[in-house]
Amino acid sequence: MTQTEPSAKLHNPLLTCAYEPALEHLGDDYYDVVAAAEFPVHHLRFRNDAVLPLLGVEATAVTDAHFIEAFGQFQNAPRPFLALRYHGYQFGEYNPALGDGRGFLYGQIRGRDRALYDLGTKGSGTTPYSRGGDGRLTLKGGVREGLAAESLHRAGVRTSRCLSLIETGEALWRGDEPSPTRSSVMIRVQQSHIRFGTFERLHRCDRKDLIAILLDHVIEQYYPHLQAEGDRYARFYAELVQRVAELVAQWMAAGFCHAVLNTDNMAITGESFDYGPYAFIPTYDPTFTAAYFDYFGRYAYSNQPQICRWNLEMLQVPLRHVISQADLDAGLASYGDHYDRAYHTLMLHKLGLPAIATPEASALIQHTQVFLKTAQISYHNFFAELRRQWHPQWSEDIDAIFPTVQIVDADLNALWYQWKTAYFNQLLALTPSQLLQVEPRLNRYNPFTVPLRPEIEAAWQKITEDDDWSGFYDLLDRIQQ
Repeated sequence: MTQTEPSAKLHNPLLTCAYEPALEHLGDDYYDVVAAAEFPVHHLRFRNDAVLPLLGVEATAVTDAHFIEAFGQFQNAPRPFLALRYHGYQFGEYNPALGDGRGFLYGQIRGRDRALYDLGTKGSGTTPYSRGGDGRLTLKGGVREGLAAESLHRAGVRTSRCLSLIETGEALWRGDEPSPTRSSVMIRVQQSHIRFGTFERLHRCDRKDLIAILLDHVIEQYYPHLQAEGDRYARFYAELVQRVAELVAQWMAAGFCHAVLNTDNMAITGESFDYGPYAFIPTYDPTFTAAYFDYFGRYAYSNQPQICRWNLEMLQVPLRHVISQADLDAGLASYGDHYDRAYHTLMLHKLGLPAIATPEASALIQHTQVFLKTAQISYHNFFAELRRQWHPQWSEDIDAIFPTVQIVDADLNALWYQWKTAYFNQLLALTPSQLLQVEPRLNRYNPFTVPLRPEIEAAWQKITEDDDWSGFYDLLDRIQQ
């Protein structure tokens, strides 16, 4: 993707969307107005045309120059740029020195579905919260985030999406990448960048008067069905608990390890966002840890459910000013049931089965976990092969299930036969109409391509050595399909 002439910038559809100053109208207790950095070059490396219709924009009406003008040069912006203020618990320790340090709220758009969406930047320069950093995003970081978001979206996770990635021509120095490394600026789309830490900051700054104002805003914009309820605050928290529990179940079923589940990375809408040192698990290893600096495995793959519950518990501290402790406790008490139900359903769907609430179905999931953990074969390839090799005959003959698989180890072979038996019995119990839905479910919930670290590194190596983006675009295309 290359730059186009400035004359193409006229009538930019990205600047004439239905922008709304929803958060801006709350007042400057929640943000600082900032300016974007000026970059020496602007090379559009990725534009996500699939997201544009949601924002009320036809992709055919948008040129690459439009993206560069709006999201690289930051010219003719429709609203002021707002660096949001927040605090957060980072690895369990409260940190008041946070806030948008390398990004800002570019604008808010009312989508075609009438929902409000944030356009947020990453790598757009310094703000009052940069803490001595350069406010930039490495190009590799932008590439990785774009791949993560599209893969999670394909897997059915409630996630932010990368709208654009523009290389900006600066040399950056980082301790976790070979340096100097290339720079970029990204635009992220999600419903809200209001975080758990946004409320935590108000409590810490003794601005309890603003908590109800912010919560009313959150309910009005993101939980409008609760507005007329007399106990809307308590209902909000209970629904947030459910959304977060279901989100974590989506990560776990997708084999995704976020890696940095601090409370400033938890959205008040229950969305997944901000993908730094994430990784998709190569094998089913509950202890897998994605971030090299997570020395004690706090955010390991299997810890994600309990960590997100802890984050919800910490959010109770500011919310106690407007919600009774009894209501908060009641809301949080449902977390485990919501998570178990969602994870159970998603894992059955990955096996092509309907959401069967039986002990036998639960046992099948356990057999699947035990076999995958013991065998240490590829988590994602197991389900991809299930999708690839599925045949209705599997419901008639147990030996037809993965007929070419031969396992020499006697103990592992015993586990394999236990899994095949449990799966066969579930298939045998399906009605003819349910059996017809197995293949569509396998197709929907088991992508053939998941961006594991070796694939991402291979694509990045082509970029860094030869400025060859074909590997990135090929990987992205396979993910999106």
